[in-house]
Amino acid sequence: MRGGRRRRGFPRHSGRGGKIVFSFGVRERMVSLGPDAVENRRRIEGDMNTMIHVEGLKVTYGRGAHRVPAVQDVTFDVGEGECVGFIGANGAGKSTTMKALMGFLYADAGVATVCGHPAGAPEGRRSVGYLPEVAVYYPFMKARELLELYGTLGGMSRRDLRARIPEVLEEVGLPGRGNELLRTFSKGMQQRLGIAQALVARPRLLVLDEVSSGLDPLGRHDLRILLHRLKSNGCTLFFSSHELSEVESLCNRILMIDRGRIIREIAQRDLQAIGHERSLESFFISVVRGEAPRHG
Repeated sequence: MRGGRRRRGFPRHSGRGGKIVFSFGVRERMVSLGPDAVENRRRIEGDMNTMIHVEGLKVTYGRGAHRVPAVQDVTFDVGEGECVGFIGANGAGKSTTMKALMGFLYADAGVATVCGHPAGAPEGRRSVGYLPEVAVYYPFMKARELLELYGTLGGMSRRDLRARIPEVLEEVGLPGRGNELLRTFSKGMQQRLGIAQALVARPRLLVLDEVSSGLDPLGRHDLRILLHRLKSNGCTLFFSSHELSEVESLCNRILMIDRGRIIREIAQRDLQAIGHERSLESFFISVVRGEAPRHG
């Protein structure tokens, strides 16, 4: 906002020697980038075919001497129409990276753009459907009311929402449940509703954190069918999951993160080579423990 205070950690160009500024209250930190990185950032921001661009991202928790690195020098891109899986053990940095992409956490350094806009910018957020790792909804709200809220935030009119809400509830396996209070929903039903709120505004990009959490086997089966359909229709998917078989079946690429760093990127051809030898789960465990040979 013009004349207002900048959000802490929100990036912008400084116009001074090819640097990126992260604002922290009234103070500003300068993060130097080399000429190649600066040129790459300008290219990415003007290239709407790149839905997610992350370069040198660093996020820490805590203060002073007690700061703990959560994400360290993470760099990757997700192209339009891709389905990219993001896997790692608990505490590896998956949710932190996704929250930074959505603008919910402030980066200490690096660059992140979503749909051609700085992470967290409203212009980019309107094109993104986001499912957090833990979604907590007001228990006395109806499912329909929740979807109306998120659809309105996504720029939908009331008329469009009246047609869209029954449709999206059907897609996630909750047909006819729009007028039920959320306090009556089970964990699995709330997860399905969380997926529905991410889908309701028909986003170009889906960022889904632990997308199958709380779903029973039938729910996971229905979710795979839904994600395959979205992928076939050209939606870009970036999601994390501990269900590695679903990651393997869906994704064009997989990013492995461990202790805040990307330790392996696996293309589809490499996934096929791994599949001839062992499961993705077995391969993932061996990589994290430093036992796996490189493929590709």
